[in-house]
Amino acid sequence: MGNSALKSHLETSQKTGVFQLTAKGLQEFPEELQRLTSNLRTVDLSGNKIEELPAAVGNFLQLKSLTLNSNRLTGLPAEIGKLKKLETLSLNGNRIQQLPPALGQLRALRTLNLSGNQILEFPPGLGTLRHLDLLDLSRNQIRSVPPTVSELQTIELNLNQNQISVLSAEVSRCPRLKVLRLEENCLELSSVPTSVLSDSQVSLFSVEGNLFEVKNLRDLEGYDKYMERFTATKKKFA
Repeated sequence: MGNSALKSHLETSQKTGVFQLTAKGLQEFPEELQRLTSNLRTVDLSGNKIEELPAAVGNFLQLKSLTLNSNRLTGLPAEIGKLKKLETLSLNGNRIQQLPPALGQLRALRTLNLSGNQILEFPPGLGTLRHLDLLDLSRNQIRSVPPTVSELQTIELNLNQNQISVLSAEVSRCPRLKVLRLEENCLELSSVPTSVLSDSQVSLFSVEGNLFEVKNLRDLEGYDKYMERFTATKKKFA
């Protein structure tokens, strides 16, 4: 990409606070953006070939939305934890295997999208994200959901298309969890904690494509309670 094109992009971004440069074959995070650290609110660099985020990403203190879908990232720098105003972090379709503990410092975060990466374990330390509405971990390689899941404050947890065979009953203690998606995993009916049906806030529990027929959920204790929540939610949005 020519310098003049980048220059005009930067000039526009200085006025709008938005920098969007998608599918341009960029191999690294544009260093020139450092001139705009004080006023950039939105950065979208999806569909490029960026392999790492520089530590300097922590300088963008006004940033509210950072999107790097379909790049080649394998991880994130600890400095990402400095982005105290960040509300949306979208990293679909990268090669990330694990997340830095600093991610738990993004207290304003509402959406964390990590679909289609190479994450092997359920990420710890996200319970500090009190405003999280959506945590999308679909299309990864997670095998189990540990008891620490109870700390999560998210409203929707998407774990579709992983390899989950173990689901901790503690998931039913997530205080705000309304939507739990576990389609196309490796769950047996006996691995579904009945407390999700009887004692949780979950009003949409999506488990198609596991090692049991969905209709057999009806045989589990608490199914009627779950259906009451499911129907009440449907009526609300009807």
